[in-house]
Amino acid sequence: MNNHLLERAAQGRPALGTFYELGGIAAAECLGIAGLDFMIVDTEHGPYDVESALTAITAASRRNCAPLVRVKDVTRPSVLKMLDVGARGLIVPDVRSVEEVRRLVEYAKYYPLGRRGFAPTLASGYGFDPEAADVEAYFARCNRQTLLIPQCETLEALEHIEEITAMDGVDGIFVGPYDLSVALGRPAQMDNPALVAAIERVLAACKANGKLSMIYAGDAAASARLLRQGFDCVACGMDSILLIQAARQLKADVEKLLET
Repeated sequence: MNNHLLERAAQGRPALGTFYELGGIAAAECLGIAGLDFMIVDTEHGPYDVESALTAITAASRRNCAPLVRVKDVTRPSVLKMLDVGARGLIVPDVRSVEEVRRLVEYAKYYPLGRRGFAPTLASGYGFDPEAADVEAYFARCNRQTLLIPQCETLEALEHIEEITAMDGVDGIFVGPYDLSVALGRPAQMDNPALVAAIERVLAACKANGKLSMIYAGDAAASARLLRQGFDCVACGMDSILLIQAARQLKADVEKLLET
């Protein structure tokens, strides 16, 4: 159950990952083979549900790549089922109120932090893992090791970000810069001062409350800049984009060599 992201954070080491969109065991395992620290199974925009997410979670775990899931909504089944099949953390989109976050903590965390339902599922080896023998100790370990990470991509989340990051049971914040830019009325203006200030505010709130700071980036340069800025984790692009870019570069390289 050890969480690779938490281990890196404890060592003060930044983490790099990407979104998993392609599907299939091989694609998920390749991300781990490449050395990425985490992958995000995207059930919000991607075509996945519990069984296909389980496939990706299992493949990533084999390669020491922390499997996170972006759930599709703020509901108990969406939260509970992904944790029960072994997700090391949940990223929750479109958060719009402090009350929503309180409900998320209730759904995602065991007693005494929340009210997560307990059953002998795959996450505990169906109850046969040695660490599941002592239920209260198992609850405490899960509460530490499985991350609950609301997204900040709405004005409502931004306006209450200090309160949200201070809440017990919230382990970090994932900034969705594109949706946040739309919410601010500056669509895709990544250098707009309003968006830059908003991102800095989220980062400062995370640092002040000792929570993980995560953000999306479109390329390597932006990823490095955000990590230097102080973010703990950056999700760069998605596997489908990385594949297309690599194939295009290969084609361009071959054509250039043929011209020489």
